[in-house]
Amino acid sequence: MIVVDTSVWVDYFRYPTSVVVAELQAKLDEDEVALVAPVRVELIGGAGRQDVARLKRVLSALPSWLPTGATWATMESWAEKGGAREQRFGMGDLLIGAIAAEHDAKVWSFDADFARMERMGFVQLHRR
Repeated sequence: MIVVDTSVWVDYFRYPTSVVVAELQAKLDEDEVALVAPVRVELIGGAGRQDVARLKRVLSALPSWLPTGATWATMESWAEKGGAREQRFGMGDLLIGAIAAEHDAKVWSFDADFARMERMGFVQLHRR
């Protein structure tokens, strides 16, 4: 499974001729995409008022993963390990990464923070 970060979804929805569209559509058709709660919230929060209902219908077709108590413990551990190596990560990225890691899913993102998280062994990235 692949957790698709907000950065990829934005390309998918805003730029219909992007190379991302074909690949993400193929992954969606193959049921290989999961939606994590923080990405869902970011997408809905960034949508125009007239698009929210349609977006929620589209997103409801995907498996949705929520944080658990273990998610928060993982995030805290990663924050501590990152800090010890002078690597800082935003809470949202830690949350997305930790949920993906709990499900042994890869993260597809254009955010360089996830590449740093991968180098530290926290997440696995989806490679196009």
